[in-house]
Amino acid sequence: MTTPARPWRGVHVATALPLHDDLSVDYDAYAEHVRFLAAGGCDGVTPNGSLGEYQTLTPEERARVVETAVQAAPAGFGVMPGVAAYGALEARRWADQAAEAGATSVLLLPPNAYRADRRAVVEHYREVARAGLPVVAYNNPIDTKVDLTPALLAELFAEGLIVGVKEFTGDVRRAYEIAELAPGLDLLVGADDVLLELGLAGAVGWIAGYPNAIPESTVELYRLVTSGDPADVAKALPIYRDLHPLLRWDSRTEFVQSIKLSMDIAGRRGGPCRPPRLALPSEVAARITADTEAVLAKGYK
Repeated sequence: MTTPARPWRGVHVATALPLHDDLSVDYDAYAEHVRFLAAGGCDGVTPNGSLGEYQTLTPEERARVVETAVQAAPAGFGVMPGVAAYGALEARRWADQAAEAGATSVLLLPPNAYRADRRAVVEHYREVARAGLPVVAYNNPIDTKVDLTPALLAELFAEGLIVGVKEFTGDVRRAYEIAELAPGLDLLVGADDVLLELGLAGAVGWIAGYPNAIPESTVELYRLVTSGDPADVAKALPIYRDLHPLLRWDSRTEFVQSIKLSMDIAGRRGGPCRPPRLALPSEVAARITADTEAVLAKGYK
């Protein structure tokens, strides 16, 4: 659970961004969504992640999204903006903006349009760390083509550049190597469909997608799988099995449209996406609809 000393811990929701029908940002709806997630038991939000379609936002929109999240957040609720950018100087500017807005930490990919080597990655994190906020590294080699290996994470942590890592490779074996090479580096679950596996491996946070639609049940699941109590794990297993057909959409190409559709079905405003994301093919939408309705029918919320 998040604490003032470690505000990046706990369940931070990678927030979907509500848009008007003309695809302009609905800031009022976004503020309401932040308050809804706080009321649902989440520990914080991560605005301007991929789920928040940050790549399609203007600089003015991107800055206002962070400001809106901070203003809507109740006391003790974390705000960890994504500060990904093509280069270190731009990422540093976004980290400075996050600090000025009142964010509690930032989430940082390696350079996301350049296959950086070890030296370039380290310098990238050095530059952003100078903004002064705690930095959570985001390892997503599927999209960035840069792998933050356990050894590289250990190097970044030893220099004091990062406090944690959002692990999105899906390779749960990495959790143990990270713990061996960088004891003290906080492991955060990066993909919804390995929540139980990484929770058992020692994760202390989850940067999550599906709490956008069903926050109470997913937060309960996170608490159970990270408590360290075998009885809680036994209680978590049937919940995880029930939710897994839905959670695995978080790891697919259509994850933004999928989660927004699930939100619509659950009575939240998901709505449309900006290009290049298009409406889902009918057969995919039907599958997500069925998976979501099955979860809701079992009483998850």
